[in-house]
Amino acid sequence: MREPVLSIRNVTKHFGAVKALTNVNFALERGEVHALCGENGAGKSTLMNIIAGVLQPDEGEIVLDGKTVRIGSPAAAQSLGLGLVHQEIALCPDASVAENIFMASISRQRSLLMNYRKLEREAQAVMSRLAPIDVRRKVGELPISSQQLVEIAKALTLDCRVLIFDEPTAALTEAEARILFEIIRDLKANGISIVYISHRMAEIFELCDRVTVLRDGRYVSTDRVADLTPDDVVRRMVGREITQLYPPKQPAGERPQEVVFSVRGLGDNERFRDVDIDLTRGEILGIGGLIGSGRTEIAEGICGLRATTNGQILIHGKQQAIGTYADAVKAGLVYLSEDRKGSGLFLDLSIAKNISVLNLDALTGHLGLIDTVGEGDLARDFAQRLNIRMGSIGAPVSSLSGGNQQKVAIAKQLAIQPKVILMDEPTRGIDVGAKSEIHALLRELAQSGIGIIVISSELPELLGLCDRVIVIREGEVAGELGMDDMTEERVIRLASGVGNCQIGRTRLTSEHAA
Repeated sequence: MREPVLSIRNVTKHFGAVKALTNVNFALERGEVHALCGENGAGKSTLMNIIAGVLQPDEGEIVLDGKTVRIGSPAAAQSLGLGLVHQEIALCPDASVAENIFMASISRQRSLLMNYRKLEREAQAVMSRLAPIDVRRKVGELPISSQQLVEIAKALTLDCRVLIFDEPTAALTEAEARILFEIIRDLKANGISIVYISHRMAEIFELCDRVTVLRDGRYVSTDRVADLTPDDVVRRMVGREITQLYPPKQPAGERPQEVVFSVRGLGDNERFRDVDIDLTRGEILGIGGLIGSGRTEIAEGICGLRATTNGQILIHGKQQAIGTYADAVKAGLVYLSEDRKGSGLFLDLSIAKNISVLNLDALTGHLGLIDTVGEGDLARDFAQRLNIRMGSIGAPVSSLSGGNQQKVAIAKQLAIQPKVILMDEPTRGIDVGAKSEIHALLRELAQSGIGIIVISSELPELLGLCDRVIVIREGEVAGELGMDDMTEERVIRLASGVGNCQIGRTRLTSEHAA
């Protein structure tokens, strides 16, 4: 056996009373792509943050090229040739793409003046490997998918021997993911070792050589990918069979035809126009389309987060005047952002305060003081319903894993007992076990009478979870697919503008029908 380039030996890490890692071992060979899998809360990100110098282990050791090392900071990790592409975007929004890509080298620079032309030229050469993004633009102006590509480009400029990718394709299109896979293969061919964290089994089985599984902060197994099936990995991850990722759908003929939510002729004269949506009681409506098609902008327009120039919004047949998000919440309409870190949660506040933040009026007494007992009871109730893994409701949300943070974001919406919930990528970056739980919860909410609209870039999720799908193309409704019409091919054809037979509201030629 060759000596691993990186070894983790008996590493343990506590966060207060919570044991995030217990005697974990991990070994990375030179020039391999090694998948790290586990449910949210299994300890994957904690382990990677220890390798990257963001966190320090309480026990155990890190061995690099046969020598025990102490990685005291991210800068120390980079000096050792260890790089991390974060799942959560860690960029400066007010700085340019070029400045973000070379942030580490800029920090080390001792000259008084910056050669911006050289900086932008070198940054554009790196960025062009991934996407045609103008490196002079501010990062804050870019959509989440482009910001993720900037994060990857930033890592590619580091002189790394070990590169860690934490859910790198969560915000990427299929085409962008393909480009990234080719870059990873090139890195591997050049002897660079890759740790690849992902919940997407197809990516792991296409890209990776070995897979290590963690569960509840403990090491479970390491195997060659060629010796396993996706079901084998899932069983190791969750410690149980996942027999039903998507809950059963209620046949359309058995659902009430009562319309609980409607949008008529909504537009902003910029990103979307003439959007009509009807949501009936008991159904889950999906919104599909390519990234950049206007799906998120439509949701923001509905909820008062983006100004609209025309259109009507009706809840249970009553027209709503929604000019701000506060108006939407008052009407019982809430929105779960795709960017939980930037606009979905207050990471430094407690779990209890995050869950109650939209419901403060109901928790505030006559003297203007918040009922902390009621706030705690509310948080504990939702933490139990959504199976949020935590130390206590007083712990900051930043102490939770990504999947448990997402559950807190959903609990925050549910706390006001909404009439309609719009969810933008509700299971992005969440493991298969947590996805199954959230899908079951959404079906339960729909059957209880709450209107559920799900925006998702994952076609299996759209087709497996939703009763009906509306496809958006270039800011307009391109078509509508019922339960009997929904296939991946049809969604893609509508999203990309291929073909022309009658499906829902769109004409496609019969030869293009799936």
